Amino acid sequence: MNYILFDGASRNNLLPFTFTRPVADIRTGILTIREKWETFLKTTTTTVTEDYLSDKYPMVELEDNVMINASYLPNVELVEKIKGLKENQAIFKGEDVIAFFAKEGQDDIDFDSFEVFEFSGNIIKIENTWDIFSKNGDTIQEDFNLITKGRTSQSIPSSNNIIAPENIFIEAGATLEFATLNASNGPIYIGKNAEIMEGSIIRGPFALCENATVKMAAKIYGPTTIGPNSKVGGEVNNSVIFANSNKGHDGFLGNSVLGEWCNMGADTNTSNLKNNYAEVRLWDYETEGFAKTRLQFCGLMMGDHSKCGINTMFNTGTVVGVSANIFGSGFPRNFVPSFSWGGNGGFTTYLTKKVFEVASIVMARRNKEFTEQDRVILEHVFEDTKKYRRE
Repeated sequence: MNYILFDGASRNNLLPFTFTRPVADIRTGILTIREKWETFLKTTTTTVTEDYLSDKYPMVELEDNVMINASYLPNVELVEKIKGLKENQAIFKGEDVIAFFAKEGQDDIDFDSFEVFEFSGNIIKIENTWDIFSKNGDTIQEDFNLITKGRTSQSIPSSNNIIAPENIFIEAGATLEFATLNASNGPIYIGKNAEIMEGSIIRGPFALCENATVKMAAKIYGPTTIGPNSKVGGEVNNSVIFANSNKGHDGFLGNSVLGEWCNMGADTNTSNLKNNYAEVRLWDYETEGFAKTRLQFCGLMMGDHSKCGINTMFNTGTVVGVSANIFGSGFPRNFVPSFSWGGNGGFTTYLTKKVFEVASIVMARRNKEFTEQDRVILEHVFEDTKKYRRE
């Protein structure tokens, strides 16, 4: 069977992260959503997403296909039902489609003519940006169970101070010495060739993905995920950092999500609680207003390729778009559009020529190429987000 992950209605609620990737390639827990599905299904998947993303994330259609809403995370019960789907059958959760069978070239889908099964089991849905961190504890636990089942962890070096070692899994090549790991409140996963430097204090649930680094004397509270090749230092609480990003110095990051290729200057701090303890609102790209999160704690949402200078301060519930460069004293406003250059004193447009130069240099440092596909995606985002910038 051929499995295809589609964005679904949640795509706009997950901006700015879905400006540059399909919903399926969002990371929450240890794995991306795509990696979770592929591990359960034991096969590769392709994607139905926005046209401008489709060259980098193509769809492969075969004679028989099962379309899966990428906002939903897999579990044993759901995967079993999906594998059993036949022609003109679909699985729904209330009014929302989870998966359906589609023949090649079947463009018009009329669910009124389908046999519909209601999924009544427990399921995690990543529907809003804040779900990425607020549901991260559950997703770390699910991923930990999935990828460590039947396997044996590498031994924990004796120099470390360990609480609940049975909830810690260390992959081959990982290094950690003179650190404190407390897995009594949730698992701790240390990926291949990852490093935890001496003096670090980590409380689970926590995931340090492949080739990622925790700098000396970092203080990390779970549920937190550090994506592949990313580096983190200072104080971090209940946050998700995607691949290839840096928060390498002192400063606080709480209840936040950073995309790929981001860099936080030294002593950058995010507020995650309003002074009046009120519910946090976040910029909503669909309504072009501020949406209720029903959360008391919510910090920073930062899109791919965005950066901030030393001593930057972010207010509670700040959304930063793609390829923004923020610097200077004071708090920038709590919605910074994509391709903005500046700070509290005002913003100008960060021109794509300069963005591409920086991206090429930054990616080359990690032995990655800034490709023509990457350029086309960023150019589209630049044009699509013009209306938010004061040019």
